[in-house]
Amino acid sequence: MTAHEVKTVEEWIKPLPQPDGVSGEYWQAASEGRLLIQQCPKCGHKQWYPRALCTACATEPEWLECSGRGVVHTFTVVRQYGARPFRDELPYVIAMVELAEGPMMLGSITDCDPDDVRIDLPVEVYFVKTADDVGIPYWRPAGS
Repeated sequence: MTAHEVKTVEEWIKPLPQPDGVSGEYWQAASEGRLLIQQCPKCGHKQWYPRALCTACATEPEWLECSGRGVVHTFTVVRQYGARPFRDELPYVIAMVELAEGPMMLGSITDCDPDDVRIDLPVEVYFVKTADDVGIPYWRPAGS
């Protein structure tokens, strides 16, 4: 699959992920504009977030590159929040995205009015890359 759009920001003041032995490959792919989930080679179960074992049969999972497409399963619009850096982005949308491949992924919906977000809205991933070379997945309406 091809890499998705990657936007680079010079100043990132939000918390950053701390990749470990289980999630390191996921975060490396994200820094390259690729979205990964895990798939079990034994039972075929697909899962996200990264885990050491398949949640269906306890086999070590493999990585699967995703299409980066999905639909909004549920969401909330955050309109009040006192802490920096998030208050600078109010209002913002946090959504559970059901990936075309099956698993659900939590993330921010951007590039649209928060009041236009709805359940079953088709979305696509893009990545924001920090100066520390960390890729953070974000979602936006498909085709925007």
